[in-house]
Amino acid sequence: MTSLPPRAGRRCHNVINPMHSTVYFSPDLAAELGRLGIEDVSAGYFVTRAAAMGAVGPGAVAATFYNFNPELIARHLPAVWATAAPEAVLEARLRAVDATLRRLLGEEVLASKELAEAAQLALRATEACTPHARPLYAAHADLAVPDEPHLAYWHAATLLREHRGDGHLAALLSAGLDPLEALVSHTATGKGMSPRWILASRGWRRTDWEAAQGRLRERGLLDDADGLTEAGTRLRAEVEEHTDRIDLAPYEHLGAEGVERLTELGRSLLMSAAAAGAFPKEATG
Repeated sequence: MTSLPPRAGRRCHNVINPMHSTVYFSPDLAAELGRLGIEDVSAGYFVTRAAAMGAVGPGAVAATFYNFNPELIARHLPAVWATAAPEAVLEARLRAVDATLRRLLGEEVLASKELAEAAQLALRATEACTPHARPLYAAHADLAVPDEPHLAYWHAATLLREHRGDGHLAALLSAGLDPLEALVSHTATGKGMSPRWILASRGWRRTDWEAAQGRLRERGLLDDADGLTEAGTRLRAEVEEHTDRIDLAPYEHLGAEGVERLTELGRSLLMSAAAAGAFPKEATG
């Protein structure tokens, strides 16, 4: 049982998450990593998201990121840690977040009481996040909370995102969807990323994609036109509902009024950033 309206936590997450993920597509991050000697886009993504776990190898990243080809990860890790240590990457990431949010939101929004309130509510929600079986969340929860409200909001958004993301992997495993099947079935919903972008960014080959489609067809989840069958649609909905259930704690902790207010504030911040040209589709997925 929950005291929250249906999907309230998911709606709140959906307006907070883009503020976390946009940094990975920001030119500010590319510039900061370039100063460290990291210029490859894939290497940059792996290290900036994994750095909180320390100088981990390709196995840990493949496990926690889930849908990247392990061969792509192994091209960069652990070798890239010789170029920049995790601590340096984390510092560079936070500088990039600062620059990105200042550019997208502007100084007036950064100094507003609404942003400070959003940061306080988001941080309060994280008080109920749990670390067990959530490695990316747990690693980021060990990091210090920044003092400035816009950075604290981003930090809280990161914790909430990784908490939900770790839980989502458990839901995918429960549904019997391997990394590529998860991508193919999500794309088939019409809400996912394009196959071309996935293949380019995740390191899979077209033959890998087609093989995953074949496995989903054998299970009756994908039709001959590469769309979801009724069973496939139902399974994807069950995955999201499972994710909602095991990600409920932080939003229950806020209560219905707190979640509604954080969603309202998050949406306002999102609109301000979107007006400045942020958020490619990949940043909101």
